Amino acid sequence: MNILVVEDEENIAKILRFNFEQEGYRVSVAGDGRTALNLHDSASPRFDLIVLDLMLPEMSGYETCRELRRVDVDVPVLALTARTLAEDKAQAFDCGVDQYITKPFALPELLSRVRNLLERRRRTLDRGVTTRAVQDVERFGSVAVDFGRFELRNGDEVHSLTTREQELLRYFLKYDGVVLSRSRLQSDVWRDSAEITSRSIDNFVMRLRRMIEVDPAHPRHLVSVRGTGYRFFHDPDQDDGDDMANVTDAETI
Repeated sequence: MNILVVEDEENIAKILRFNFEQEGYRVSVAGDGRTALNLHDSASPRFDLIVLDLMLPEMSGYETCRELRRVDVDVPVLALTARTLAEDKAQAFDCGVDQYITKPFALPELLSRVRNLLERRRRTLDRGVTTRAVQDVERFGSVAVDFGRFELRNGDEVHSLTTREQELLRYFLKYDGVVLSRSRLQSDVWRDSAEITSRSIDNFVMRLRRMIEVDPAHPRHLVSVRGTGYRFFHDPDQDDGDDMANVTDAETI
């Protein structure tokens, strides 16, 4: 499978290339964000994973990831960075990063995460080959979610979904009416990723609310459950007052 390493420190880039190639992967290297985006646009076949430094010259890794997600919501992105603050991680996940590792890093952990992301990518591509012609659309209220296109339409507005946003929304749809704790979401959607905090999950929920709710500050489909997590209502008009008794609005998460 194909990996793009975006790293401006030459020694680190060489180490990453060598170890990834020892694992049998094909590796390309870019020293800055603009070069990485150009490589991604012209690559054939497309990259299966991008390992992205966040502290890049001219164009930061955050900006690079945002630009990438405008054209490709599918490819896994692993941030490999010296930035260790919680707000740095939150910003990276907001930009569309899938996993986050800080420098200095343990090589076995890095290789393990790379293998897991590439295996997930392989399964996604395999499913795409066999189910591409099958419509995969869910509707609720005025919202239509096209999971095949990673696209959400609400009235006249169209939003592109990142892989994680789509996985989270599909999970809520699957468990319509069920109270879901943040720990359960972390376990089932993020597969117990150590980088994901309760606040990160809240940020993902707030982004989904901005896409699906008429008034995100007073949500009706995706509501907070005080002290626990969230509950999704496919059709809130059909739920009686008892069902809504323990929910609260977005301002209290």
